[in-house]
Amino acid sequence: MPEISRFEGIIITMYFNEHNPPHFHATYNGIEAQFDLSEAAFTKGALPSKQARLVLAWYELHKEELFQMWNNKEFRRIKPLS
Repeated sequence: MPEISRFEGIIITMYFNEHNPPHFHATYNGIEAQFDLSEAAFTKGALPSKQARLVLAWYELHKEELFQMWNNKEFRRIKPLS
């Protein structure tokens, strides 16, 4: 599973041969959650509230890139939240 970004102890990954709807995985301190790109929300699992807010802020900055990656199935790194 390619790591596409890492910030504040959060690792963002995306499986390119996974099921729809488009989504990515966010892991923090061994806790994993799945984030639906279309719904802009966590659909499986949960992160602590601070980390969930950071992931949402990162998503808002990079949602177009994330959809392109999902649709094209092309891996690339995305800038971390700074």
